[in-house]
Amino acid sequence: MADDVTQPELALEANRLTKRYGALTAIEDITFKVGPGEIVGFLGPNGAGKSTTLRILAGRLLATSGRATIWGESVALEPAKAKQHLAYMPENNPLPEDLRIREYLELRARLKGVEEDQVELRVDQSMHDCDLQGRAGMLIAHLSKGFRQRVGIADALLAEPKIILLDEPTIGLDPHQILGIRDLLRSLRGKMAVLISSHILAEVEQVCDRVIILNRGRIVAQGRTDELRRDLLPSRGHRVVAACTLAELERLTRAMDTQSTCREVRMVGDGWCEFRITLSPDSAARDQLLSSLVSAGLRVREVAEEQAGLEDIFLAATRRDNREVRT
Repeated sequence: MADDVTQPELALEANRLTKRYGALTAIEDITFKVGPGEIVGFLGPNGAGKSTTLRILAGRLLATSGRATIWGESVALEPAKAKQHLAYMPENNPLPEDLRIREYLELRARLKGVEEDQVELRVDQSMHDCDLQGRAGMLIAHLSKGFRQRVGIADALLAEPKIILLDEPTIGLDPHQILGIRDLLRSLRGKMAVLISSHILAEVEQVCDRVIILNRGRIVAQGRTDELRRDLLPSRGHRVVAACTLAELERLTRAMDTQSTCREVRMVGDGWCEFRITLSPDSAARDQLLSSLVSAGLRVREVAEEQAGLEDIFLAATRRDNREVRT
């Protein structure tokens, strides 16, 4: 456990990290920052370079070029100092099946340099944080996948690291187990920085402060979801249920926004139809759509703005990158 007199501005920084295997480039120019106490999602399709990046940050793999720092310490030049502030849980986290949970965590605490008079306290606290107290005496061989993941995270928490790298922490878990891991990760906000690699977008969206999206070994987008939504999906849609024809609705929306588009989705019944209207990014009609339609004499039952989720943002970012590669 590291004793820090002052807190650095950044918990983690990756600066132009590149990894090549001969002619194959796994990642290129990966640059991002994670602040103390921040939870950041690290997203990308299979083979995008997420695990490669995490292994470099954890000191398990040397970069071809670039620089990584953990709590101000260079991962390449001062690996021992950097690792004092870091915990890393790989996707396939091997655990000794012949040990009981407490035995394993006590062993890991000592291996991590936790002072002997603090081992029991740290093990108890980590088991409490990961809801393992009632299973301390169970053999790891008898644990479900979800509880094995909890043991892995408890191990990561033992030495009170400043930053935790988690590679697919919810892979293979059922919905109830995912909820438990999600609550656990939320409880870490503000206590330590967390970088989570995952392909389960709904989980990342509910837990993380920011997201970083990789595609083909490069970062294609990063920021808060609201920022990325504005950048990648500026033309937001509206669901409208009204008693009119498509032609009538098109005429009214074009009068408000010449770049708007309108399509009929389905017949609701009794003369009512559901439509989808898309307005231009800076359209003034966004805030007055309902009142404008009603003022024009239209019978309107519902107007609702569609909220793009992280999945929509992810698809928009990777599709944009794929188009740029093709051109």
